[in-house]
Amino acid sequence: MKKDIRVGLVQLRAEVGETRRNLKRICDWAQKAAQQGINFLCFPESALHGYSPKDAQGLGDSSDSSIIKELRQCASDLGLTLLVGMVEQAKQGQKPYLSQIIVSPNQEPAFYRKVHLGRSERDYFTPGTEFPVFEAEGIRFAVGICWDWHFPEMAGIYSLKGAELLFAPHASPVAAGDRKEIWLRYLGARAYDNSVYLGACNLVGPNNRGKEFSGGALLFGPKGEVLAENFKTGEELLAADLSAERLNLLRSPQRGSMKDSFFLADRRKELYKELIELEVK
Repeated sequence: MKKDIRVGLVQLRAEVGETRRNLKRICDWAQKAAQQGINFLCFPESALHGYSPKDAQGLGDSSDSSIIKELRQCASDLGLTLLVGMVEQAKQGQKPYLSQIIVSPNQEPAFYRKVHLGRSERDYFTPGTEFPVFEAEGIRFAVGICWDWHFPEMAGIYSLKGAELLFAPHASPVAAGDRKEIWLRYLGARAYDNSVYLGACNLVGPNNRGKEFSGGALLFGPKGEVLAENFKTGEELLAADLSAERLNLLRSPQRGSMKDSFFLADRRKELYKELIELEVK
């Protein structure tokens, strides 16, 4: 990391069919984040359009829509990078993507498209096929959406590509269980194993289609430790400062202590072909 940064994670209520209202909420929180000196602000999965797979076909936007132009203007006016979950329109005749759009001042919008679709999503969305790493403010970062993070290979790929900060936007309903307890089981391990910062955030409240989301925002340090958290039941902004020195020590070839290990540097990739070849029995 070239410098310390300030990250914000929003637990947001997003109503299906109320895209413009959702956009206003996003821009209002972005303004509050800018006042707090936040450099990167991440919103949950499908924050722009609301999460409802069966309604997705009629909800999405493309990169050149008026809604996205307004989102880009918001990021430009406030001078921060926004990561916003959305339904992204695909080519004619193709199902849409569950995407996270990244908008930064003076940059074209970029997208991460959810690679690992949940079983309830596969009939309605096209899966992504790439693991892109983005850069803004001199920081390399990447995104995985909700179900993606149950596949540890993904975090390893991102770290090996140079990502220093990972974002985990979610649309996890109340019915799925205690969000904090669940995240603590595995997201800290993704940060620890790969020496990265990792921030998660979730939708909160009703979606206007009969589903209730549990909220939550949690930030892990590169040793899997919890740096900041918020599990209140309304819309909230969680902010935290990330140290460049802390991460750079772990990634440095000159690290001299076991407690400063960068585990990926010692992997034996020549032995891992079975990971690709083996099937579930």
